[in-house]
Amino acid sequence: MSKIIASAAIRGAHKIVERAEKKYKEALEKWGPNQEVGFPNTAYYLPVIYAMLGIPVKTVSDMKPVLDRCRTLLPPLVKEKVALPYLAPALDAGMATFFAEEIIEAVRYLEAPNFYTKQEDPLPDNIWLGAADDVIFRKRGVEFVDGTAPGFAAIVGAAPSRRSPRRSPLNFKRRTSISSCVPIMKGNVSPNSWWRLGFQIGWPTRLVSFGPDITQAVFAMGFACRVAMAFGGIKPGDFRKNLIYNKDRTFAFVMPLGFVNDEWYANAAGAINWGFPTIADTPIPKFFPPASAPMNTSSPIFLTTRSSRGPQRSEG
Repeated sequence: MSKIIASAAIRGAHKIVERAEKKYKEALEKWGPNQEVGFPNTAYYLPVIYAMLGIPVKTVSDMKPVLDRCRTLLPPLVKEKVALPYLAPALDAGMATFFAEEIIEAVRYLEAPNFYTKQEDPLPDNIWLGAADDVIFRKRGVEFVDGTAPGFAAIVGAAPSRRSPRRSPLNFKRRTSISSCVPIMKGNVSPNSWWRLGFQIGWPTRLVSFGPDITQAVFAMGFACRVAMAFGGIKPGDFRKNLIYNKDRTFAFVMPLGFVNDEWYANAAGAINWGFPTIADTPIPKFFPPASAPMNTSSPIFLTTRSSRGPQRSEG
């Protein structure tokens, strides 16, 4: 795996876990250990944590063992002159990233109850929908089982030009293989741009504006985990079967628009655990199997849509 990618993902994971630890301490001081937490109207608590660890986070005090697990998963920051096998530590860092992001978002629901609309559609003054509750999940989750929605694209960031936001959803709809995909949008510009251009945003139109921060990427991952538990019969805590179910049954990819920072790399590394690759519109350091090894087309790989040259091996 590229040393550049692994280093960035691990750095980003450390930043997000530190942010979650800070939020936990603030919540503990403000509301106390017995304050109830969770995403609204769901029986899946914080779904990624519940699916992977089997821990139902019901109160602020329940966050502590999850943060401890994040610390055990986090590898040390990659040193400049030390070569290590980077893939496994980067994937662990990605998993810790999603655990930490669910804690950040759970605290956000306490701090700002009206930050998200908590419904299927945006409001005139708020386009951020937040986590899907169980009513929305039962209605929309079955679409990933019966084939109505064969996959989804998690779009992170903002389109580079005013014309790009208009083309993006139309391009998704024109391609028959992903004609029913669900673009999950985050960032400070893209959802607002599509809204101003007259696109209808919301679960009914499958253009879902989760929120303006990279931490809302975890809402998409939580939705996938819930699909595996609800429709695949996977038990909470059986992380291996949940990941395999999503790899085999949920067809998704991450699409970052613009510069990919450390936190975005961490989320992309986390998504690879579920078998979801990343396709970017900016140059990304690629990684390939060693030259002596046969090519495995199912290997996780970062792709870029802008490359004037052929594949280049990354350093590290």
